[in-house]
Order: sequence, then structure tokens, then C-alpha cells
Amino acid sequence: MDDFARVLRAWRNRVRPEDVGLSPGLNRRISGLRREELALIAGVSVDYIVRLEQGRARNPSPQLLSALARALRLSDVEREHLFRVAGAALPPAGRVPREVTPTAQRMVDRFRNAPVLVAVHTAIYELVLWNPLWAALFGDPSSQTRLERNVAWRYFAGSTPVTHTPEDDEAYARDLVGNLRHAAGRYPGDPEIPQLIDTLITASPDFARRWEAGTVGELRSSRKILHTDLVGDIVVDCDNFTGGPGDQTIVMMTAEPGSEDEQKLDLLRVIGLQDLQNRTT
Repeated sequence: MDDFARVLRAWRNRVRPEDVGLSPGLNRRISGLRREELALIAGVSVDYIVRLEQGRARNPSPQLLSALARALRLSDVEREHLFRVAGAALPPAGRVPREVTPTAQRMVDRFRNAPVLVAVHTAIYELVLWNPLWAALFGDPSSQTRLERNVAWRYFAGSTPVTHTPEDDEAYARDLVGNLRHAAGRYPGDPEIPQLIDTLITASPDFARRWEAGTVGELRSSRKILHTDLVGDIVVDCDNFTGGPGDQTIVMMTAEPGSEDEQKLDLLRVIGLQDLQNRTT
């Protein structure tokens, strides 16, 4: 067995189902993840996991390796080793990190079944991880293009079910542009940043005006109104936790405890997910 197959199996065996939001169930013969569970989380076939662990599948793609590293909750050092023993090149330095950190993954896992919207965005606002309630409100991100999953694009050129008060809207637009400029300065070697900026400038005169003003800043907390067909409008507080490896931002939207808005969020979690499942089957 080569080292790639060996570490893949070892890391699968150490991840507990509850660590990834799964129920351990009864009559479980192993403490770690089953191959079927790893395949489900990573978005690949069970047969492919079997072939990887048996050393019969060669040259896995960087995208697959990234999915495995995320599903297995690997540290940065372990992820680097996984790429190396698989014979794949790590993403080049100087680009915006798009791999979800273990801390961010654990945060989202903890809120899989709670009336809280949680998502992880890269330094340029690309959505890379979300909990089920987020998908119930915004639609299933896995069926969207990378541009459609970008918060700045949705705000300035697309559509979003979220609005603000006039004061908060002005501050939020300014912060979006300012933080994107900050990211452009931190990652000058990433060709996707100027491409995104050019796309936004072409699509949105409002973005173009703000970009030309030279705004630099960061996202702050704000109050938002979520518009839904299923349960009506919901008022939430949005907090952004930015920093750490990769400059990723964990976004959390919560309603006041015990309020009607929290009850609506919980109801959306139930019937919204059912509606989402119906639309994807």
C-alpha cells in the first residue's frame, strides 16, 4: 500500500461521524467514517474512495484532493502532505486561499441543525462552505457558478433576498468594495481578482463609482432583513468573523433569542430544507 492510500485510510478512521454533523447510529463497527460517508461529504463515488484506499486510482485531481482534505478535517501540514504523496502540486502562493480551514469547518458543522445561518467566504467573497439553512434561503450554492456564489457579485450585479436600512446599505456597499480592494493588495499574484473587479466594473456603475473612489476597508456587523416566500420577512443581525489562515470570513446571521424572527428562522430551517430537497430530487 502506498503512502497516499495509507494516510487516507488512517485519517478516515480518526474522524468521528459527529465531528462532521452525522449521526453515529447503532451497531457501528468502526469509530471513524465509513467509506460511504466520506464519499458523501467529499462528493465522490464510494467506488472511487475504495480504489484510492487500495492504491488502484492514480493522479487524483487537485479539486478532489481539496475535497478530501476538507472532508477529513486536515490541518495545513496534513493537507500539504496529502497533495505531495498524491503527486499533485499545491495551489501556488500569492493566490486567495480557497481551502476551508478546520476551525471554519467545525464552526459550520456545529450549526447544521440550528436556527442560525452560517457560511464561509474567501477574502474576495466567494462562498466556499455553508450550512443547510443558508442553502434554504439563498438556494443550493453547489448548483451555482463561482461568480453566482460571490457576495459582491450578487449584491452589485445579481440578486439577493437580503436588504438593509438605507444607512446600513450605504455602509455595507462601501465595506464590500473596501474589503475587496484590501484583498487585491494582499494577493497581487491572483489573476482572478482583477478579473472579478473588471467584471463588476462592467456590470455595475455603482461598483465602478465606488471602486474609483479608492475605498479601503473591512466588513462590519450589520442588521439585515431576509425576504422569504415561505415564512415572510426575518430580521437578523449579521456578524463577520475575519482573520486567521487564509483571510476567510465566517458569516453568522442570528435573530434575537425567543423572538418571532427566531421562530421564523427555525421554521425556515424545517420547511425550507424540505422545499430545497424537493427541488433537487
